[in-house]
Amino acid sequence: MLVACSNRTMFSFEHTEFLIGLLIIIPLVLLFLTVLNWKKKVTKALGDDKLINQLTKNYSSKRFKIKFILITTCIALLIVAAANLRKPVSGEKERKAGIDVMIALDVSKSMWAEDTKPSRLDAAKQFVSLLVDRMDNNRVGLVLFAGRAFLQMPLTSDFSVAKLYVSNASPDAVPMQGTVVGDALQLCENSLDTKEKKYKAVVLISDGEDHDPHSTKILQQLADNGVIVNTIGVGSVEGAPIMEPGSNIYKTDINGQTVISKLNEGELMQIAQQTNGVYQHLGNAEATANNIAAALNNMEKKAIESEGDKKQYASFYYFFTLMALLILIAEIFIPEVKSKIN
Repeated sequence: MLVACSNRTMFSFEHTEFLIGLLIIIPLVLLFLTVLNWKKKVTKALGDDKLINQLTKNYSSKRFKIKFILITTCIALLIVAAANLRKPVSGEKERKAGIDVMIALDVSKSMWAEDTKPSRLDAAKQFVSLLVDRMDNNRVGLVLFAGRAFLQMPLTSDFSVAKLYVSNASPDAVPMQGTVVGDALQLCENSLDTKEKKYKAVVLISDGEDHDPHSTKILQQLADNGVIVNTIGVGSVEGAPIMEPGSNIYKTDINGQTVISKLNEGELMQIAQQTNGVYQHLGNAEATANNIAAALNNMEKKAIESEGDKKQYASFYYFFTLMALLILIAEIFIPEVKSKIN
């Protein structure tokens, strides 16, 4: 519940549900009016006005009403204090300069090949985790792809969540096998703001084993929309057999020959070149992460709100509590009888 706005600073109540307690004032006022009406009826029933005035000459109906108003005000202030009026302070969602980065991670079964230790996929996941640590003020999203592409995580600046999704990535996440780079790039394109012609990048991590003719058209769209695609090649050009985790059998083709999965560097280099990106072979994960992070940080940046940061508030409940306490003390020292001076 917003209650004020000044210089872009909003006041709000933390517990708006407590404000319904203010409705208790209505029955209190009705009860007070009922008591006043009852006193008038009792006075009239006694009949002798002179006697009644003599008996109640020291009683002050005005002070009785003041005491009721003070107590009612005290109750209202305590309810407002419980609702906790607050306003955001400087720590709330700072606007920082950064870019939007979509990471497309190949999780096809060819990524189980062990020509990059401990496996292509494990090395790729380690690289992504290191890259996320170097994202600074950027936002990051994650697409997993094999025979199909899936948006695993939309753009966010909550890097802890991003690293959790990356750590759980596996071929099981995409049951259809293959390497549809075009679909992955299209999904990255759809996840970025196409109204802006800059501030956007894609980091594609794959062995590039299968040629995807669909990627050429998508790359032109990305280039037209100012998206830079940086590619990371995982594996070796000599290739390696594919062994599924938990088994001692290499994958074979229909002729019973062991399948050798090879890194297609030419495909990945062409993708990067078409969008003015850079290609890096994933050898040392830390060095590669440093190089890609440097390339991303050299791009032109825009203002981004860091939604991962928790809002910080200044609370004002103590002000209402103090006012209620002072009013309560004042009410105690106001007698219902007239002072001798009067």
